[in-house]
Amino acid sequence: MQQLLDSVKSLSARERKALAVLLKRQGVNLYGVTPIFPRETHEPSALSFAQQRQWILWQLEPHSAAYNIPLALRLRGPLNVEALRRSIEALIERHETLRTTFEQQGDEALQVVHPASAFVLSVERLADGQSVQDYVDHEVQQPFDLQHGPLLRVRLLHVADDEHVLVLTQHHIVSDGWSMPIMVEELLQGYQAVSQGREIHHEPLPIQYADYAIWQRNWLEMGEQARQLDYWTTQLGDQSPVLELPTDRPRPATRNHHGARLNIELDAALLDNLKALARQHGITLFMLLLASFQTLLHRYSGQSDVRVGVPIANRNRSETERLIGFFVNTQVLKAEFTADITVLELLQQIRHTAVQAQAHQDLPFEQLVEALQPERDPSRSPLFQVAYNHQTEARHEARELAGLRLDYQVSDKHTAQFDLTLDTCERQDGLGASLIYATDLFDAATIERMADHWRNLLQAMTADVQQRIADLPLLSAAEREATLQGWNAGLNVYPTAQCAQQRFEAQVTKTPQAVALSLGAEQLTYERLNRRA
Repeated sequence: MQQLLDSVKSLSARERKALAVLLKRQGVNLYGVTPIFPRETHEPSALSFAQQRQWILWQLEPHSAAYNIPLALRLRGPLNVEALRRSIEALIERHETLRTTFEQQGDEALQVVHPASAFVLSVERLADGQSVQDYVDHEVQQPFDLQHGPLLRVRLLHVADDEHVLVLTQHHIVSDGWSMPIMVEELLQGYQAVSQGREIHHEPLPIQYADYAIWQRNWLEMGEQARQLDYWTTQLGDQSPVLELPTDRPRPATRNHHGARLNIELDAALLDNLKALARQHGITLFMLLLASFQTLLHRYSGQSDVRVGVPIANRNRSETERLIGFFVNTQVLKAEFTADITVLELLQQIRHTAVQAQAHQDLPFEQLVEALQPERDPSRSPLFQVAYNHQTEARHEARELAGLRLDYQVSDKHTAQFDLTLDTCERQDGLGASLIYATDLFDAATIERMADHWRNLLQAMTADVQQRIADLPLLSAAEREATLQGWNAGLNVYPTAQCAQQRFEAQVTKTPQAVALSLGAEQLTYERLNRRA
C-alpha cells in the first residue's frame, strides 16, 4: 500500500482519476486512502456540495441574511489598530475562502479565488443616539453579494479610547461554526506577534478549501456516495413526514427567517444527574439530550415518527482541521415512538441510530434531499423542520492578550433557519441551552412554556428510566393545579357555529400527522382517520 501511495504522489490529477476508476472495479476507493492533494492550477473550480446548495439558496433570496455568521468582539484596553489590521490581512492571505467569490458558467457553479491584497481597516464611530448593540445588530443583518464579495466583512467600532468593538461577519458559504474559533485564535496570535515586533507565523496549511471540494466530489464518485446513500434511504424510507408542532399563528406561505432566542439555564446538579445516567447506560450526553428533545417534540405533536436535523463538524480528514471553510454537514436522526416505549428503550434506540449515523456521516445533506425528493414546500425546510446542536465546551469565553481583554458581544438579532432549534453546551456551572424559534409561528410565552416542559422531562427521565414515555410529566405542579382547578372553575357555552365534523376537519387541516386515536400499538393520525370517515 505504501508503494502505491508513493507512486500516486507523482501522478497528475487526470492520471490519478484514471487510476481511481481502475481501483474502483476492485473495491478500492483511491481517494479514501491517499492524502488530499493541492489542485494543480488556480483556475475557477467546482463547489463542494454544501456550497452548491448555499449558492442556489442565495440566488433565490439574494437579500436574505439568514446564512450570515456573525462574530462581535469587545476589546477593552489600549488597541494597536495597525497590529490588528496586519493580523486580519494575514488571515485573509492564509485562507483562500476569505478571498473567494462565486459565479455561474452555463450549468456549472464555480468558486473563484482572488489574489491577496492590502487590507484597509477603517475605524467607525456610533451615530447620534445609536448604541453599540444597535450598531452590531444592524451590521450582522446586512446581506452579502456572493458574486462580487468580499464574503468576510470587517468593521472596527471606536467606543472610547480604551474600548473598541470588532465585528466580523461571514457568509456560511465560506465558513462554519468550527471555523470561528480558528479565526479568533489566528487573529490573536497575529496581533500579539505584531505588537511584540515579530513577524506573523503560522504552520503552513496542507491544502485549501477548493482542494477539499474537488477531493470530496472524486471520493464520493468512487463508491462512497452509493454506500452511504443506501444506508440513509433505507433508514429514512420513502416518506418524509412533516413535524406538525402546535403554533400560535398560521404558517406563512414562505419562510422569512425572522427569529428570536430564549436562553435556558440548567443547574450543575441536573447536569451531574444527566451525565451519571448517560454513563450508566453507555450513551453520550448528546444522545441523552437528543432523546429528551425528541420526546418533547413527540409529546407536543402527537406524532410517532420524529425527525431532527443534527449538524456535524464533518472534518474527519486531518488536512481540514485548521481550515476556515464550509464543512459542516447535517444528518436527519429519526426516533420512533410507540404507545408503550420506555425511557430506557428510547435511549437504546437513539444510541443505535446515532452510532449508525456516525458511520455514514459523509453523505452531503444536499444529495440526500435530491435522492429522497420530499414534496417541495417553501414554508418549510426539507426532510426536517426542527434542529438540535450540542457543544461539549463553551467557545465564547473571555480572553486577555497583549494588554487587551476580549469579550464576546452577542447580537440580539437572530435568524431562524428552522421552526425551532435547540442548542446545548456543557459548562462547568451547568448546562447552557437556548431555543431559537421562528417568530412568525411562536410567541415568546409559548417557547418559555416549552422550555419549562423540557426541563420537567429531563428531571423525570433521570428519576426512572423504566417509565413509559407517555407517562413522563410535562407539566409542573403549578400548571397541573391550574389545569385541573382554574380551567374548570365554571361552565361555558360550547360554540355552535360549526358542526362536530366541521371542527374535526379543521383539526385535520391544522395537524394532519398528529395522532388522533391510539389503541395499544395501533395509532391513527387525523389524516388517516378522516380518510376512513
